[in-house]
Amino acid sequence: MRFKIPKLPLISPKTLNPLTPKPHMASLLTAPEAQARTLHSDPPQDLDDVLCSDQHQQQEEQQQNFADTAVSRCLSGESRIERAWAHWSKLGRPKLIVAPMVDNSELPFRMLCRKYGADAAYTPMLHSRIFTESEKYRDQEFTTCKEDRPLFVQFCANDPEVLLEAAKRVEPYCDYVDINLGCPQRIARRGNYGAFLMDNLPLIKSLVENLVQNLRVPVSCKVRIFPDLQDTIKYARMLEDAGCSLLAVHGRTRDEKDQKKVRANWDAIKAVKSSLRIPVLANGNIRHMDDVHDCLEATGADGVLSAESLLENPALFAGFRTAEWVPGNEESKKDGKLDQADLLVEYLKLCEQYPVPWRMIRAHVHKMLGQWFRIHPHIREDLNAQSILTFEFLYSIVDRLRELGAGIPLHLKETNAATICANGLAT
Repeated sequence: MRFKIPKLPLISPKTLNPLTPKPHMASLLTAPEAQARTLHSDPPQDLDDVLCSDQHQQQEEQQQNFADTAVSRCLSGESRIERAWAHWSKLGRPKLIVAPMVDNSELPFRMLCRKYGADAAYTPMLHSRIFTESEKYRDQEFTTCKEDRPLFVQFCANDPEVLLEAAKRVEPYCDYVDINLGCPQRIARRGNYGAFLMDNLPLIKSLVENLVQNLRVPVSCKVRIFPDLQDTIKYARMLEDAGCSLLAVHGRTRDEKDQKKVRANWDAIKAVKSSLRIPVLANGNIRHMDDVHDCLEATGADGVLSAESLLENPALFAGFRTAEWVPGNEESKKDGKLDQADLLVEYLKLCEQYPVPWRMIRAHVHKMLGQWFRIHPHIREDLNAQSILTFEFLYSIVDRLRELGAGIPLHLKETNAATICANGLAT
């Protein structure tokens, strides 16, 4: 069963919260304020039952009276930190997370990754203004189902009220509403969102505060780092003070777009984690399960996000790896009895169950079969020549590749690198 966004008009946020103060512009923390912070190396352990992310319970919570709502929004900073950890604990403290990817982290792909070890997932980045204005956009770009949890719904935005209206539509169906503050692409520069809001920190703070003051679901943010580490730490602390309940940190700057040429800065992520009291996720350089282990150990982060590597290998979090990342010793070359064509067939079946735009499906075919197409480029050309795709045609592509012997197996290490222990490290 798929959930679609309700088509009924939203109640005005003002009628929901008439006593809530309006969001205000604010600068970064001053040095004395930063020094006065009390950092917690361990999250609260006795608050697991404070919040519940179960969808039905969330919907019941939304029916509570205004007095309860007003009280919850007057919590002290310390109470907000405790609630952030209580919510994260209620979700099971997921470690292995599908990152948000424009047009690529849609429901069928999320469900495939969840089957192969992903603990949680982000939606693709959704444009908040278009989401509020277009029913067609909502129906096509965001679908979910009861098994699709924990779920982050990510929006790009530069207007606090527009973002709030969009967030109100999805909060019954997710565990976090996430603000995209990390997109470095030209379209984000033109639209004045994503990482280009780093030039306007007061606006960023107002985006976060307005959501925190008006939503019941927690607010998370995904950011990139500044070239200067201290600027990054001040930025992260500002987001925490604004009410952000979870921060995902991509360890590259806005100008470092090529992940193959520039390694993510795990030291910067570690510094952010050490400076904050809310859960922190690490993003960057996660290509296989050994990277997961190394990143959690190096950064102290509470989980990792993977994006591009999952597109090629959606079974990454189950311990499978492509030949590119198999070390030379024989122990690491165990055939996992799975290949990308198998994964593509599973993905296509999920697409038949949970329909999505064909452009998304086409992109996944190219990503998962990219190595195979390099061996048999004429089949890729046949795919590109198809202006209208069908599932029958895509299944036939897989059959043709198999007949040509183009299979490239995924590999598993003899040691179980896919197991994540309670301390967050792979074994």
